[in-house]
Amino acid sequence: MLTGNLNYTVNDIAKRLDIDKRSVYRYIDTFKEAGFVVQKEGGIYRLGNESRFFKDISQLIHFSDEEAYVVNSLIDGLTDDNLMKQMLRRKLASVYNCTNITEIVTKGSHAVCVNALSEAIKDKKQAVLKHYSSSNSKKVRDRFVEPFGFTANYVQVWCYDCEAKANKLFRTSRMLSVDVTSKSWKYENEHKVGFVDIFRISSYRQIRVQLLLGLMAHNLLLEEFPLGERDCTPIDANHWMLDTKVSSYTGVGRFAIGLMDDIKIISSTGLEKYIKDFASKYIK
Repeated sequence: MLTGNLNYTVNDIAKRLDIDKRSVYRYIDTFKEAGFVVQKEGGIYRLGNESRFFKDISQLIHFSDEEAYVVNSLIDGLTDDNLMKQMLRRKLASVYNCTNITEIVTKGSHAVCVNALSEAIKDKKQAVLKHYSSSNSKKVRDRFVEPFGFTANYVQVWCYDCEAKANKLFRTSRMLSVDVTSKSWKYENEHKVGFVDIFRISSYRQIRVQLLLGLMAHNLLLEEFPLGERDCTPIDANHWMLDTKVSSYTGVGRFAIGLMDDIKIISSTGLEKYIKDFASKYIK
């Protein structure tokens, strides 16, 4: 009753709970003593979203960028007069202090790492990613970095790798922990956020590709890479045009190779060459 977008005075609460006003004030004091932040505006009482308990609740629910996009699409699909739509928005807003789920700032099960990285970014400090598991090098080791920006979903963080002298994207799920050092950034002028495409590949370039997708390819694209829906335009009942920008041909190439009988490359000689070179390695 003290959360969300509902506005109740002490009299309102007393009537709805069938108790006297003195009991209401006693309950409010109990919330304060328990550590909740109680706000009062013009006689209206509510529990503030900055209460640490609400932060703990928000950390139980993790939405990736793609998941947030899907959930938001589902909610938007409801008509504006649907009470369920308004209720879902209110419940999400009571935890995340927003009305659009795609704007949610979540920390998920890696809250500790994200909090430490956020601190390092805010204070411009170098940090150590403890026991980071790299899918490229196939090694688990500490990484000495300067974190400077998150991806939209807080699942990845842009860092300047002090050893490799390059900006890289690290996944918080592959960090055991994060140690924030007392050392200030040394390479701030080198910090640069890159581009992440719909196939989750990152780089500092953007290459336009156009693919004509059949029904199977379109369905698999949305199942595996939901953000691709934003770049798809229906041609007819069984075909869609995917017009998107990619960081490299790696992600889109792997996707296209498995569905070549249902995908037609419209304009991308680079992608055609990538697929031919890939196939030549395995076809003698």
